[in-house]
Amino acid sequence: MRMEQRISTKQRIMNTALTLFSQKGYEAVGVEEIAKGVGIKAPSLYKHFKSKQAIFDAIMEVIEQRFETQEKRMYEKLDDGYLIYLFEDITEEELLERVRTVVEYVLKDEYISKFRKLLTQEQFYNKRLAKIYNERYIEVLPAYHEALFKKLIEEGVLIEEDVCIMAKQYVYPIYVLLGYVDREPETEEEVLHLIVRHVQQFYRLYKKDTK
Repeated sequence: MRMEQRISTKQRIMNTALTLFSQKGYEAVGVEEIAKGVGIKAPSLYKHFKSKQAIFDAIMEVIEQRFETQEKRMYEKLDDGYLIYLFEDITEEELLERVRTVVEYVLKDEYISKFRKLLTQEQFYNKRLAKIYNERYIEVLPAYHEALFKKLIEEGVLIEEDVCIMAKQYVYPIYVLLGYVDREPETEEEVLHLIVRHVQQFYRLYKKDTK
């Protein structure tokens, strides 16, 4: 059975809606346009969702679950020492290759990429999206890296500095660059190189000299 046949109509509606929302914004997209994109009539769509808002709410639920799962896994790896192990005695080349792999995944995950575009557009008009934007990119990711850098300092991998500033210095430029790729997809390779150089410089600035 082909992949597209295994995807339920409900999921196809959500996928199509997210694509359209990310391209045009929530308000500019109608139920009829979503139905047309799926290849069904509007009355058929209403069998699965009672309104455009219901579709949006279903998308939000999936995204929030993804973010919660991802955050839980991040902290589990931090607590069990796995990430500390990865950073200990790591070469600069190995670090950059890992960064490249992570960034490529973030850019290639279509669902997250489209939601990131939607989030950037709609954060000013939707309180729920604004809350997710602030929690995810202004609070959660810096807080996680703050905890990571604190452990790396304790383990003697990084020099002792203000971990709050270190975390923001590390995370915010990457998020800005990812947003640039969302707006200008043709810059992906250029931005990937910039992120690698950013991490490279960060690593050189804060790595503890053990010689």
